[in-house]
Amino acid sequence: MALDVPSLDEALALSDRLAGHVGWLKVGLELFVRAGPEGVTRLRQRAPIFLDLKLHDIPATVSRAVSAARALGAGLLTVHAAGGPGMLRAAVERAEGLRLLGVTVLTSLDQSDLEAAGCTLPLEAVVERRARLAVGSGCAGVVASPQEASRLRQALGADALIVTPGVRPSGSEAGDQRRVATAREAIAAGADLVVVGRPIRDAPDPAAAARSIAAEIADGLGGR
Repeated sequence: MALDVPSLDEALALSDRLAGHVGWLKVGLELFVRAGPEGVTRLRQRAPIFLDLKLHDIPATVSRAVSAARALGAGLLTVHAAGGPGMLRAAVERAEGLRLLGVTVLTSLDQSDLEAAGCTLPLEAVVERRARLAVGSGCAGVVASPQEASRLRQALGADALIVTPGVRPSGSEAGDQRRVATAREAIAAGADLVVVGRPIRDAPDPAAAARSIAAEIADGLGGR
């Protein structure tokens, strides 16, 4: 569950409402900037923490940041695969049990966005190349959209962890996401974990929305 809320109090309240219905609590940039390490420390008493900071900097800086995240007790941490092999290897060397996920291409981007940024390769090829780089550098897995999950499962094998944001229930608004799918479709395609935020957070009954997503996941597992 992505805790994309503006305060630690709201994050704690939402995580309490979802107790037993979600496997991970994802702390992203908004909440981490507001609540800091204390937020991670308090939330991890409720569920394992997926710290989604998308680290992308020089190797020495990322290495120290990974060490700090490990000390907070996070279970998963994102780093940008676009940071290159040196940065990724430096991050892995300091992970020591903290599982790193290489972010490939954000789900808010499409082919035209990549081209505007100077990347002319097909989006799917960029995702696969960055995913192979991340796993080859020692990351436990990758973050990619559900639309690339099947291709990445074939490319990376059974052991790599594939995490897919951009998950939306059928018929719901995509918002600022470009490459989306349902939880059932993502899991059936080979994803291990799905990231869901707004469809649960903004639901009249977040626990009921989480249960519905869980049912989709179970359906997707049956479709593999």
